[in-house]
Amino acid sequence: MAYIISEECISCGACAAECPVSAITEGDGKYVIDENVCVDCGACASVCPVDAPKQE
Repeated sequence: MAYIISEECISCGACAAECPVSAITEGDGKYVIDENVCVDCGACASVCPVDAPKQE
């Protein structure tokens, strides 16, 4: 089950820098996770200052 980034995202980029498979990119107003690439490791959630990455 892949992670998604909720509307709480503040576009800081901390999650993208932490992703080991580069599944996270900057989107329109928030970062987005490619569910086909995400390996469900939770690294993004562990560094997000606003807890925006959530499991689907």
